[in-house]
Amino acid sequence: MLTVEQLIKTYGAPQSRTGGGVRGITFEIGAAEFYTLLGPSGCGKTTALRSVAGLELPSSGRISIDGRVMFDAAGKVNVPASGRGIGMVFQSYAVWPHMTVWENVAFPLQMQKHALSKPEIDRRVHDVLTTVGLDAFSERSAQQLSGGQQQRLSLARALVSQPKLLLLDEPLSNLDAALRDQMRIELRRLQKEAGVATLYVTHDQSEALAMSDRIAVMRDGLIEQIGTPRQIYYSPANLFVAGFVGRTNMIPVRAAVPRPAGATISVETTIGNVIASAPEGGPGRLAAVAIRPEFVELAMASSSAGAAAGPNRFPGRIEHVLFYGDAADFEVRLASGDLVTIRMLPTDAFSVSSDVIVHFPQQHVICLPEESSATNAELSD
Repeated sequence: MLTVEQLIKTYGAPQSRTGGGVRGITFEIGAAEFYTLLGPSGCGKTTALRSVAGLELPSSGRISIDGRVMFDAAGKVNVPASGRGIGMVFQSYAVWPHMTVWENVAFPLQMQKHALSKPEIDRRVHDVLTTVGLDAFSERSAQQLSGGQQQRLSLARALVSQPKLLLLDEPLSNLDAALRDQMRIELRRLQKEAGVATLYVTHDQSEALAMSDRIAVMRDGLIEQIGTPRQIYYSPANLFVAGFVGRTNMIPVRAAVPRPAGATISVETTIGNVIASAPEGGPGRLAAVAIRPEFVELAMASSSAGAAAGPNRFPGRIEHVLFYGDAADFEVRLASGDLVTIRMLPTDAFSVSSDVIVHFPQQHVICLPEESSATNAELSD
């Protein structure tokens, strides 16, 4: 559906690693796929989306939608935004306050080069307002809608023209936390029902993990890793992805590790020797081993189950307990001085100052390089 090839858009110095540009990114989105560009502010994700929309003129590269070339620097092709067959929802919603809900949604159809008949416009507006749950508000002024309703109105306006591609730029960031969680479910449902390929931009990792079919994690104008939410979370490509997507315990290694012959690898770290799952293709030069807090096991040092004998078991003392209701984080200071977080169900069995044994199950310990070999190439002259 959407193919982006070696897209470059720079601001300022061509080799700059800042400024929100993109530096040679390539990705594809399939029909009806929900694809997310995830990364911190200034990483280039919005620049990439605006380039696809035709709102930015890239420096080089190629963009195709449904097999039709929309931009090609080499071929000097640049189809204007109005001719790309896309729908777009902005962070600010951009609804027209002087119009009713019905008028907001009908306006794009009325402005088309080949205007539809009034009965067809009425049918499409009615159908899309019913889909987003606003059919009862069709005669209400857009100003009278809540934030969540304005978000749905903006989405209805983007979908009414039956676009081939839907672009969503941080559409939930202005909503409060409870409404944002609700709209994640609603937005995903509406996208599935419409069956439209969607490019979504966000800095919110929870949002990306919950909603996406695939995620491209970006940093400094490059894509660090592309994968399903589970692949990104459980098998991060490097230190940046592991640290940006979810919480993780990262233990620095003391020296480079040779390529392993089997499925596991022994790594000398700052907390001692750690047995970890070997990454596919070998570790290369490792920077750290990592384990998610929910996979770390905790036992009292005085119990037989907490005996320090065996691999990946380290003594420590609980420094803090953070209670969240449905879970609790236990922060443990190891004998090495490293701080480890364990997330588990709340329990009174462990308290601050308890001496404990921390266990890292080796199947959940992963090896992390500093950089990913899959990272998009740097800009070339």
